[in-house]
Amino acid sequence: MRVCVVKDVPHDWLLPQVSAMIHHGGASTTAAVLRAGIPSIVVPFFADQPIWGEKLTRLGVSPTPIPYKKVSEKTLAQAIQVVLGDEVMRSKAQELGDKIRREDGVANAVEAFHRHLGIIST
Repeated sequence: MRVCVVKDVPHDWLLPQVSAMIHHGGASTTAAVLRAGIPSIVVPFFADQPIWGEKLTRLGVSPTPIPYKKVSEKTLAQAIQVVLGDEVMRSKAQELGDKIRREDGVANAVEAFHRHLGIIST
């Protein structure tokens, strides 16, 4: 296995080129992984990261998050085997990514905002 550590790489460039991703579970990174349609492994360490990790597990696109204090060669290897070998997980991730990429998120947000203010009705 090879690991490459870099300072900064755009998610929209990187993620379509990989089979899966290990990440901290921050909201932006989680959104990027979902949009890319790839399964991921979450290693949360702060704030809302455990919540996003659990959400990905419930969606079926990630194994159970690995708390950072429990990260080891063994726990990562097991999780990597899951995300690379589980075709159902991969399929769910691809389907969800397709759905997200087709969605007009800005228009939906504006419509929800207007609906909440009572400017338009549902």
